[in-house]
Amino acid sequence: MTKIKELIKCKHPNSRKTNALVKQINKNKAREKSKHSGNIKLNILGEKIKWFKDNLEPGCASYTVKQTLDIIEKYLGRFDAELEQIKIKHSIGNRKNRQHANREDIINLTIKTEREEFNSCGLEIPDILNIAQFNLLQNWNDELRFLPKFKLKRYSRKYLEESASSVKSHVQPQVQENSAKNSSSMDVTE
Repeated sequence: MTKIKELIKCKHPNSRKTNALVKQINKNKAREKSKHSGNIKLNILGEKIKWFKDNLEPGCASYTVKQTLDIIEKYLGRFDAELEQIKIKHSIGNRKNRQHANREDIINLTIKTEREEFNSCGLEIPDILNIAQFNLLQNWNDELRFLPKFKLKRYSRKYLEESASSVKSHVQPQVQENSAKNSSSMDVTE
């Protein structure tokens, strides 16, 4: 505010002092704008991590690949109830225009982009397969200043489904080997 008062006192609009004050005012505006955009990004990331913290299974010590796939599917469907409410409001009455059109469009765009990310390069979420990161997420007190401690990882549908099927294929041969050993040990003892 003092810079603006000094700017008003300047005699000539093209003087060096005026130009320096204008430059400094613009620099301060740009700095505030970048701080504000950084805070917005941090809030969005904080909301995403808080959603995952709130929707973790209680009493679970660590997450498996299958549980990770399930929680991501639940995350992608988090707007289903709100979209259903908007559809109900559309069906009531004979309105020509859409009520809540802006919110509905934002939700549909968000769902579309997140599904595309998940099906292609992967959706960035807290690394809940890592036990240390999982414990950090469970014990997080929702303060944004601790967000840099979280390790985010991109999980794609293809990666999680392949990992889940490979875990199943590793478990089944071991079970078959154990049952084969048990039957052969029974033959020896008889």
